[in-house]
Amino acid sequence: MAIPWLIALKVIPWGDVIEHAPKVLGAARKMLERQQDKPAPGSVPPPVGTGHTSAPSVGQLTRQLAAAQQQIDQQVQAHVELTQTVAELAEQNARLVSAVEVLRVRTRLLLWTAALMVLVLAWLLMR
Repeated sequence: MAIPWLIALKVIPWGDVIEHAPKVLGAARKMLERQQDKPAPGSVPPPVGTGHTSAPSVGQLTRQLAAAQQQIDQQVQAHVELTQTVAELAEQNARLVSAVEVLRVRTRLLLWTAALMVLVLAWLLMR
């Protein structure tokens, strides 16, 4: 079970991930800001023409308008939630990249320390 994870960790270009993480985070934040700056869904004009040849009644138009408005509201809400999710994922990715960088530095430090300890031990045994 652990082998596919090890292969995946070796195959992933971590340098590229680390390089592009700030760009992804910035783009997600801009997208979230643009979404918050958009006008309210009630200000969207209704579509012109439905392709019917006969004029629908006022009741039908009211129902269609209410249904269309409800769909627009649902789509706007879904878009806002998706934008927030992308922003959260980008922030999590940035934190993950920084944690991987810390682990990489610690691993190198540990390897150098282990190599130094082996050299010291070898020197002590040679005395």
